[in-house]
Amino acid sequence: MAKDNLPFHTIVWPATVIGTGEPWTMASYIKGFNWLTYYGGKFSTSQKRGVFMNDALDIYPADYWRYFLLSLSPESDDSDFTWEIFASTVNKDLAGNFGNFVNRTLKLTAAQLGPSIPDGGQPGEMEARLEVDCRSAMDDYRECLSRMEFRKAVLALKRLWSLGNSYIDTRAPWNLLKADRDEAAMVLRTCINLVRVFALASEPIIPYAAETVMSALGLTHYERQAKLADAADLTALSAGRPFEVPPPLFARVQSADIASLTERFGGTGPA
Repeated sequence: MAKDNLPFHTIVWPATVIGTGEPWTMASYIKGFNWLTYYGGKFSTSQKRGVFMNDALDIYPADYWRYFLLSLSPESDDSDFTWEIFASTVNKDLAGNFGNFVNRTLKLTAAQLGPSIPDGGQPGEMEARLEVDCRSAMDDYRECLSRMEFRKAVLALKRLWSLGNSYIDTRAPWNLLKADRDEAAMVLRTCINLVRVFALASEPIIPYAAETVMSALGLTHYERQAKLADAADLTALSAGRPFEVPPPLFARVQSADIASLTERFGGTGPA
């Protein structure tokens, strides 16, 4: 709820409801937000300044907007929307972090070891530390969601995704495949389990992409209902389970798109 509505909905309206003497259910918590501005000015339908939902979903899928707007939530201060920030967030976080990890993990495994979770090798100290880090990041994420601190929740989710990219870059399974295929199989099996963890964690924020990933992994209805508190298990998916390689989850926003959208929604008058 925007900050200008808070006095009415937290004082005037509740007082009116109480004054009726009727046993109405009262709001237990109201989440307030500051302003979201558009290039430093107000969104305006009359001046066609800024993008609104009737156009937004025709331009990019819902997950792009859900993630971006939550990452930019004006919770403690006003936030400013620009297409440059939108593009940077989509390209770095969704396409470059989450989407890239899912794509390269499943593509490499399928190409080198087949479209099923590979067997071989035993997790070691690095994998044990990775699971501890994932559980810690998941706890932070859950706490932020429970407090309805959405901007912090997105940051925690992004940190969780980054653990996967750091792990796969450090372990470099593409090199291990040439030297120790059992070790490579273990690393890729761990990465596929990370894909599962990331999909479960991401569902509250980007549900459509999460659904695509869970379907690619062949997760059952029961497996998709795993509580986030228990989700960071890097051995949950065992060797031999088939998977599919989904298409790229997110398309990058190009410079030409930024220029076109900036012009299209720039408005007809001053901010």
